[in-house]
Amino acid sequence: MQSLLRQHIEKTLGHHLTDIAFDAFLDCVFPKSFDKKVLLAEEGRSCKYIYFIEQGACYSYIVDKKGDKHAMQFALEGHWISDLYSFFSDRKGIYTIETLEPARVLLLNRQSFRKACDLCPEIDRFFRLLIQNAFVALQYRLAKTNSEDAESRYMEFSQQFPNFTQRIPQYLIASYLGIKPQSLSRIRKEIALKK
Repeated sequence: MQSLLRQHIEKTLGHHLTDIAFDAFLDCVFPKSFDKKVLLAEEGRSCKYIYFIEQGACYSYIVDKKGDKHAMQFALEGHWISDLYSFFSDRKGIYTIETLEPARVLLLNRQSFRKACDLCPEIDRFFRLLIQNAFVALQYRLAKTNSEDAESRYMEFSQQFPNFTQRIPQYLIASYLGIKPQSLSRIRKEIALKK
């Protein structure tokens, strides 16, 4: 599965990564497996890791005052997930991260993150690009959530992330899109009828 990580890094960088740089980065991460429905991070607790998903699915969410979960991010193979607010600030977490399927992940803690970035300019650039792209995607998502109807948001989501619509429960996708599960069900039926 190291090839998945290497492919991901090289795709983000837009060029080949030397074996020396990749091996140095591998020395900074460690693998771990989790069962389904395991919490990798919890709201109110410090998030100590960034997780690269080698196999499985995870999502992050917040819980409102009524106790309702609001999905914030999904991660399948080849994606990263964390509570970056907590990870970088060393403050209490604002998100909970939970496995949706049994998962095999690579973990990177704060100290190893700093070490990897200091030792290898390519890895430093990779993480800068990764965080930059995540910020841009978040801004885009917020703009679309506030300016487009639910059907348009679902259509774009399903086109951009076809694997997610197959493996992520529909009620969580509805939550991520800011709509009720019943509305998503209606939208999906209407789209199916148009085909």
